Amino acid sequence: MVARISTGQSLYGALAYNQEKVDEGHAKILAANLVLQPEDGQFSIGDCMKDFQRWMPSHYRTEKPVIHISLNPHPDDVLTDEQLTAIGEEYMQKLGYGNQPYLIFKHEDIDRRHIHIVSLRVDSTGKKINDSNEYRRSKAITEELEQKYGLHPAEGQKKGEDWQLTPVDNDKGNLKKQINNVVKPLLKMYRFQSMGEFRALLSLYNIGVEEVKGEVNGCNYHGILYSALNKDGKKNGTPIKSSVLGKSTGIAAIEKQMQQSGTVIKDKKLKERTRRVVSAAIQRTRTESDFRKELSAQGIDLVLRRNEDNRIYGVTFIDHRNRVVLNGSRLGKDFSANVFNEYFRNAKEDFLSVQQPISADHTERKSSSDDKVATKDTSSGSLLSLFSPDPVLLDREPPLPKKRRKKRRRYGRQD
Repeated sequence: MVARISTGQSLYGALAYNQEKVDEGHAKILAANLVLQPEDGQFSIGDCMKDFQRWMPSHYRTEKPVIHISLNPHPDDVLTDEQLTAIGEEYMQKLGYGNQPYLIFKHEDIDRRHIHIVSLRVDSTGKKINDSNEYRRSKAITEELEQKYGLHPAEGQKKGEDWQLTPVDNDKGNLKKQINNVVKPLLKMYRFQSMGEFRALLSLYNIGVEEVKGEVNGCNYHGILYSALNKDGKKNGTPIKSSVLGKSTGIAAIEKQMQQSGTVIKDKKLKERTRRVVSAAIQRTRTESDFRKELSAQGIDLVLRRNEDNRIYGVTFIDHRNRVVLNGSRLGKDFSANVFNEYFRNAKEDFLSVQQPISADHTERKSSSDDKVATKDTSSGSLLSLFSPDPVLLDREPPLPKKRRKKRRRYGRQD
């Protein structure tokens, strides 16, 4: 079981996020502590806000008084509502929030059922709840709960497992729900800085996205359309407006996220790990398929965009470990589309040249061809020359020594 803890200033924002899930039929309240739970089960942000506010003093010094926790069991752990409730309550008690007001929600918007807990980080006197070594203590608590309830251990899960969402399948129907169950989690988890990077991320799950702009009755509009894609990457079915899925999937929210992502990526130097892995993969591989396998083993997906002539014009790396999407050019000029286009093409040419049988009559001609390939690889001032291994040279006779140029005799008077 994996626990994720986030803190913030907006109690309304944390409650609104869960209410949206409840309204869509993808969540429900399992339990409440020191918060009145409506008898009819109808969740109301206003009523919950009042209960939380009655608990909080008028003055407190904590900048981020709200805590939002998600507890994520392994997909193979099948738990009842009673078990999920007990796990949530025990977790909060052991973490030091047992006497705080909180709400426990069960989410079913993705294949893996999990719970969200919203609470306060200040007590009724305005004193901050002890958060010393909170993440370390949280891990110890989840390990204890795993043993008690016989759950799959978090250490046995592949890191970043929760990015493995279910791709959209046209044959299953209800495309709106399928798209919603992918787009919203991805927007929460990943950082990207352009629509192109967002489009590359969604393509992994058979989803297309496009901006629409225009004017109706003198009013300008700017929106987002999501579409299901078939196996060939073509749109299938009627596009879905972002407004149908919710504000968090609209252009305003996405533009805000792109701006914030740029700051986080820069401050936390998230590009460094991706650049290092990609560089190492280039050194160890010579074909596109091997390159993809090498990256995949390190939790990175490669998305290439090609034109009708099969030329690469776009390269995007999706690092699932760091949850970041990066166009190749963001990693540096040695990772641009043009460089990879040459890299894969030359690697293919080298492979084909090695496969051609060589007879004794053509040894001299083949040697000349190999020399040209070697010259081309090592003279390029790009990724090809920096990271490519030495070209494969066939066994052949040593080259003849170069002829010395004969010195021209000068006639006439020499002063």
